[in-house]
Amino acid sequence: MELKMTPDDLCAFLDREFPQVSADFAIDALTEDQLTVRLRVGDRHLRPGGTVSGPSMFALADVGVYLAVLARLGPVALAVTTNCSIDFMRKPAAGVDLICRTKLLKLGRSLAVGDALIYSDGLDAPVARATLTYAIPPAR
Repeated sequence: MELKMTPDDLCAFLDREFPQVSADFAIDALTEDQLTVRLRVGDRHLRPGGTVSGPSMFALADVGVYLAVLARLGPVALAVTTNCSIDFMRKPAAGVDLICRTKLLKLGRSLAVGDALIYSDGLDAPVARATLTYAIPPAR
């Protein structure tokens, strides 16, 4: 499916619609098959012990798949997460960004399903894996 938004379009969308978190994320790559987004890890993302918190990893997976959906549909701000399953597989490296590689498995008229693999920047093994489902609002 052809892309309807570029990385710059997606960043501008995040800045406009989600200014409270947009600075936390950067788009590293976008193709027809995959979107790669980065969480710029800061102290606010850490839990005791210095590792990235589960809610921060969830946010990265959620934003990643959401942006993958928008890249293909256009700026549909009201697409919402309806389900998420996340497996935390290993402790992220301390003090480095997290990278999320997303792939859409289904993009229908009313639902989108995507997978997200999260990595510590520079490491080969994923630290978490998530599957998310989004409800897509009806066209007006």
